[in-house]
Amino acid sequence: MQEVLYTEDNIKSLDWKEHIRLRPGMYIGKLGDGTTPDDGIYVLLKEIIDNSIDEFVMGNGREIEIKIDDHGVMVRDYGRGIPLGKVIDCVSKINTGGKYDSKAFKKSVGLNGVGTKAVNALSSYFKVQSIRDGATKIAEFNTGELIEDKPITDSKDKTGTITLFRPDDTIFKKYKYRPEFVELQLWNYAYLNANLKIHYNGNTFFSKNGLLDLLSKKTAGENLQYPIIHLKGDDIEVAISHGNHYGEQYYSFVNGQNTTQGGTHLVAFREALVKTVRDFYNKNFDPQDVRSSVIAAISVKVEEPVFESQTKTKLGSQNISPEGQSMRSFINDFLSKELDNYLHRNQEVAQALLKRILQSERERKEIAGIKKLANDRAKKANIHNKKLRDCRFHFSETAGNQEDRDGTTIFITEGDSASGSITKARNVHTQAVFSLRGKPLNCYGMTKKVVYQNEEFNLLQHALNIEDGLDGLRYNRVVIATDADVDGMHIRLLLLTFFLQFFPDLVRNGHLFILETPLFRVRDKQKTFYCYSETEKQEAIETLEGKAEITRFKGLGEISPDEFGDFISENIRLIPVVLPDETKIEDVLEYYMGKNTPDRQEFIIANLRVEKDDLAEVSEFVA
Repeated sequence: MQEVLYTEDNIKSLDWKEHIRLRPGMYIGKLGDGTTPDDGIYVLLKEIIDNSIDEFVMGNGREIEIKIDDHGVMVRDYGRGIPLGKVIDCVSKINTGGKYDSKAFKKSVGLNGVGTKAVNALSSYFKVQSIRDGATKIAEFNTGELIEDKPITDSKDKTGTITLFRPDDTIFKKYKYRPEFVELQLWNYAYLNANLKIHYNGNTFFSKNGLLDLLSKKTAGENLQYPIIHLKGDDIEVAISHGNHYGEQYYSFVNGQNTTQGGTHLVAFREALVKTVRDFYNKNFDPQDVRSSVIAAISVKVEEPVFESQTKTKLGSQNISPEGQSMRSFINDFLSKELDNYLHRNQEVAQALLKRILQSERERKEIAGIKKLANDRAKKANIHNKKLRDCRFHFSETAGNQEDRDGTTIFITEGDSASGSITKARNVHTQAVFSLRGKPLNCYGMTKKVVYQNEEFNLLQHALNIEDGLDGLRYNRVVIATDADVDGMHIRLLLLTFFLQFFPDLVRNGHLFILETPLFRVRDKQKTFYCYSETEKQEAIETLEGKAEITRFKGLGEISPDEFGDFISENIRLIPVVLPDETKIEDVLEYYMGKNTPDRQEFIIANLRVEKDDLAEVSEFVA
């Protein structure tokens, strides 16, 4: 082996912007192209809005204006404005900002002076303007480099800060802001900051009742077992109810930050909920029965919060303040007093809650025997040889941290040819393949018994490790990879039904996707184009300007592994399965998998990507 020299020449010092651009994941998590709500471009947006929110929290400015197109962002607040002499420093000097002064920003989410600098460094264009005391200061940057330092001039505009940025498309490949993800982000800001008005592309986001409004919107159309319980205290607010869905559904926040991966505050809340309910009814309920079908939101304010990564999606703080009481005792004290008082004052709610817990207990005991047998079968089946081609990330006994796991994907396929192509073409380090045997069972309207009675479903839930919730989910992206034909559409609907019926949290938390594969290959002797629509096919034919060979792909197995490698690597096209807040899952499942209706038939025909020759087969399928 050739000796690798290690000398002074190997030691390098990077300035702040070079380090951010070289290691963006350390600052904003994964990069992405905007197809998932935790992609980097949404973190950039959040970092800028957080500064405006902090101004509102401190009592400065009651409105924020946001304009976004596919590639550019403008955020304008009416706070105090950055001190004019420090505008450039605040956006381009690492560890510089006003939030180190705990008196000014006692419970801010951004305390390390990094966020805005990361946006600046990762943007091909960045402009900041501060207006205060009748004057204004403007500075412009390119990938963190100052390109325009304008002098301070007089201004009659309202005080505040205006920030414009355009994410660098050499870092965020083919990115696009998706309105549904931006709106979700903005609604969370509105719920957590009652009476703040956020204007975005002509729409206004406003909440008067905080988490009560949030949970009301999230459960719109659902059959809740009792009216939402809304409790508020110093530095804490919760909203709680129970529905009929499987699993537990939580929305957690710290200092206005949506902690999508939970943390110490959510752990404490789940424990405190069980303890308070047990004490109120004086019964030693199983925790699983108390929390089954719960839907809740919790928001806490913490001094100097400690998060487990720069993206602030999981709280690590053990205490509510550096010298204060523990997070656990703080939340437990609040719930044991306020929730207990509420249940004593509202006996109808207390009776409805008890009924829901006893129902969960009966359901758990009913499937206990089936569950044990199914788990034993799964072990004997040796799932990792029979159904699952795992990725090497999971082969290692010393698997990496959460950031590593965020890069993993599992493709769910049907048939040997399709799974064979993907298996040969995949990245063995981060991409796994689960192979179905034939069409899955239509589980619409069935109870969770079927998950354990049906071998395919049982092995699938074990492969994903979601039997007891998402905490153990082994892959960040679960991708349904089916053929672009009638059978493929049917399998896709059956899998969607399975996840929506029994594991809706997987969908709500943005883990489920549909793989988009090309319908056509258009080529001549010099060039090859892979086309995902009839329009792209025609454009490719025109580009070649000569006789083109056109291949229509109907099945994944028809695409060679060499070709497939390009479609599931950097150029992968994924359609996220998104559930808007107002979605009622029961209605969705009834529409797609219930009794056939003309509306459903028209929808399937309109959305299947087929040619005229295939329409007879489609009509037979939807009839």
